[in-house]
Parts: sequence; C-alpha cells; structure tokens
Amino acid sequence: MNRKLFRPTLTEMKEPHSNNTSRPHSTTSGPQPHKKPAPPEQTHAENFYWIKQMQARTPVVIVLTDGETLHGIVEWYDRDCIKLTRTGSPNLLIYKQFVKYIYKDGPEAALGGANGQ
Repeated sequence: MNRKLFRPTLTEMKEPHSNNTSRPHSTTSGPQPHKKPAPPEQTHAENFYWIKQMQARTPVVIVLTDGETLHGIVEWYDRDCIKLTRTGSPNLLIYKQFVKYIYKDGPEAALGGANGQ
C-alpha cells in the first residue's frame, strides 16, 4: 500500500494562504498540546437523584415557574415528566419544563440533611 503524506513544501509555506485552498489551514505550527477531554454530555446525576427520592419515598415540594407549590412523593419520572403522589389530593403528572425547583419537605429539610440522610 502506498500512502502519500500531505505535507506542504517550503514554497507553499511562504505563499499566502488565500491561493492554496486544496489543503486544510492550520493556525499554529508544531505539535498540538494535549487538551483535556470534553466532559460527558450525560452525567446521569438527574436519574440518580430521582431514583434516590423514589426509593426513600422522600416528601418533596415542587415549586412551579408560576410560583405554585406542590407537596407530595415522586412515584416515577421520565425524560419530560414527574408523577407526584399526594395524600388527600389527586395525583399529578407534572412537565419538567414547568418546574422551577424542588426541595425536600419537612422539618429535616431545614436542618440541611443533618439527620444522617
């Protein structure tokens, strides 16, 4: 197998880059420094959070973008929705796009989880 290297000649290096469009342009010469790899797109931290709350049946407060607060237990979730089970009220299917933030409900939440959870 015969491989051809794409190495510019000395005259091509001295010429302006506007005339030579057949080879890729390089902004730096010499070896490229090692770059840090890009972080992963999906860390699965959200999945870990929801699973932990469902297994512990943690009472949560969900604050919606309009300011309304909902109290209950997360029964299941998917990419777009959360099912909130409530006592004394109907269960709700909430679109995540309308959730402003979520926090644990109850007096232990005020302690910042200092009770060992």
